[in-house]
Parts: sequence; C-alpha cells; structure tokens
Amino acid sequence: MQVLIEEAELRELRRVARRNNVTVAEWVRRALRAARRSEPTRDAQRKLAVLRAAVRKDFPAGDIGQMLADIERGYSNGPQA
Repeated sequence: MQVLIEEAELRELRRVARRNNVTVAEWVRRALRAARRSEPTRDAQRKLAVLRAAVRKDFPAGDIGQMLADIERGYSNGPQA
C-alpha cells in the first residue's frame, strides 16, 4: 500500500510516532486498526430493521413508580453481598 501525504503532515506523523516510540509505519497501522474498530460492523439499515421489529413486540414491564422505588431502595441499602 502506498499513501501520498504532504511533507508537513509527514513531519507531524514522524513526531507523533517518535513520541510513541514506534515507527511511522507502526503508528499508521495502529491508527488504521483503531479506525476500523470504530466503524459499525453491520449495515445500519439492518440494525434499524431489527430495532423496529423489537419495538413492535409487547414485552412485560413493571409499574414505573414501583421500579424507581426499588432502584432507590437499592441505592440506600448499599451494595448487597
């Protein structure tokens, strides 16, 4: 792979790589891996379809007032063993 960049940007990459005690090539590989990990792994339309299907279901849920009271009681009782 070959990537063409401006000389000023290359100087900055060298400085950053040196600060991280790695070669420019290693720094670029790490940056590309991080960028790839931040990308969604699935198609956004598929995710939306799954979400829309889920919200059409009628799942049981408790009374909101009771659930909030239970949560508050848990906070005031401290951690449970």
